[in-house]
Amino acid sequence: QVQLRESGGGLVQAGGSLRLSCVAPEIIFAFSDMGWYRQAPGKQRELVAVISSGGYTNYADSVKGRFTISRDNAKNTVYLQMNSLKPEDTAVYSCNADDRRTHHAYWGQGTQVTVSS
Repeated sequence: QVQLRESGGGLVQAGGSLRLSCVAPEIIFAFSDMGWYRQAPGKQRELVAVISSGGYTNYADSVKGRFTISRDNAKNTVYLQMNSLKPEDTAVYSCNADDRRTHHAYWGQGTQVTVSS
């Protein structure tokens, strides 16, 4: 079973920063668009940011200018640098790999991000 391993969540005060990391198996990572999603209590899961296998990025309007997604192909890792965090960023953040060959989506277990006011 393919597993994505996330790390980097935690508790931070408003205005602070966190960096999330997600490691995927090499065979998946190389051919996948990688994304970060989040789900807050009582809300639907939403796309936060995505980076294609070619390095193109896209962000939710709510995080533009504050969050940066990047990928290190040598380490099979995607990162989400989150700056100027707000209480409304509090959610479980999950890593996603969308394999372009099969269109199969793989998910991590999620990591909690809590921003206190």
